[in-house]
Amino acid sequence: MSRALGVFGGTFDPIHLGHLRAAESAREALLLDQVTFVPARHPPHRQDPLSSARDRYAMVALATMGHPQFDVSDVELEREGPSFTVDTVKALRDAHTEDRLVLIVGSDTFPEMGTWKDHEVLESCCTIAVVGRPPENEQPKSPPRHVGAPSAAAVVNHVDGPPFAISSTAIRRRVREGRSIRYLVPDAVADYIRKRGLYR
Repeated sequence: MSRALGVFGGTFDPIHLGHLRAAESAREALLLDQVTFVPARHPPHRQDPLSSARDRYAMVALATMGHPQFDVSDVELEREGPSFTVDTVKALRDAHTEDRLVLIVGSDTFPEMGTWKDHEVLESCCTIAVVGRPPENEQPKSPPRHVGAPSAAAVVNHVDGPPFAISSTAIRRRVREGRSIRYLVPDAVADYIRKRGLYR
């Protein structure tokens, strides 16, 4: 029986409640049977994460363990070189040949997708769910196209995202400054960051 599987990649350095709410919004709006979080080993369009790939994988596993339709994949951690989304989606498609894949991206990332490796191949392997970020949730559902945006042939669904703004950058800064991150990340993630001494 065919299922609809969401694929949500990112550095997750660290994962926070905004990530989880974005995934849940996409799951609910698009009737996804499962959402797989995919921590990047070497994100090709960003600086290297401050915490290790294994630490970020562990935090995502802790954050998602209580949701029966969320899981985490180490497909990018096991692959050498840059973590290109097209390679990940093709690997997941090969593992789930009967299922429909939906790539979940933020509205900040969507305009850059046309610059990604083999973006036309990527668009042929999955549909795209664009999750709004505050305050963009109250803007029109079809943002203007930018240079580098996916092709007109891409199948794109726009989803309202979380009504609150949280960023991994701000969370790392709060940890560095000795400030609380409770209620910005799951409790298990906050405990893991403290015990591992991350972002100090």
